[in-house]
Amino acid sequence: MLTDLLVTTLALSLIIGVRYIVVGVVTHALLWRGAGRGRPLNHRPPDRRRMRREIVASLIACPIYALPAALVLEWWKRGGTAIYDDPNTWPLWWLPASFVIYLLAHDAFYYWVHRGLHHPRVFGWAHAEHHRSRDPSAFASFAFDPAEAAATAWFLPALALVVPIHWGVALALLTLMTATAVLNHAGREVWPDAWLKRAPLRWLITATHHDLHHKRFNGNYGLYFQMWDRWRSTELKASPSRD
Repeated sequence: MLTDLLVTTLALSLIIGVRYIVVGVVTHALLWRGAGRGRPLNHRPPDRRRMRREIVASLIACPIYALPAALVLEWWKRGGTAIYDDPNTWPLWWLPASFVIYLLAHDAFYYWVHRGLHHPRVFGWAHAEHHRSRDPSAFASFAFDPAEAAATAWFLPALALVVPIHWGVALALLTLMTATAVLNHAGREVWPDAWLKRAPLRWLITATHHDLHHKRFNGNYGLYFQMWDRWRSTELKASPSRD
């Protein structure tokens, strides 16, 4: 099993890395080429040197994220997880229900871990790399210290050991994770301002919401939903003057 695990980890590292580069390049080009698209949030366009640092940090994080996923895949091959491939294994209503459950669980987990990473005793060695991007780019979406990657990489794979999820739902969840992470770090808000004040966007983490976290550091810790920041009084709001 060890050889299979190593091969799967290497393969997943390559897949994660290539996906990250492709999505980052496409998103950055679409939003920043020429006059750009959407409302700019950055004080200045993303710095090329900083983007290179973001890419290096992200590629270092790839195998850290790949290892827990590879473990689950190897166990799945041996029938040891809660991942299933026949949609009739569980009632069809469980497909969307499991998607929502995973989102809510991941959001709650991430909020508290993320908030903990900002503790003064932890921040410098576990989360500082991500926050060197005060004017982030799409490439900052995955630019984590190894400690942060290790702290967050295990949760969804561990959940897949006990909470049933169809592989297609898992793929949709990973796609949503990638899209939201990239767009929320891209330095531009793609949604019209009026939409941000209406449901469902006023409940969700957007680039406008998360960019304040990169500018101020002391709030807006959520991943998908704004509710935890509101419940725990850590929500940051834009000031009339630019941050």
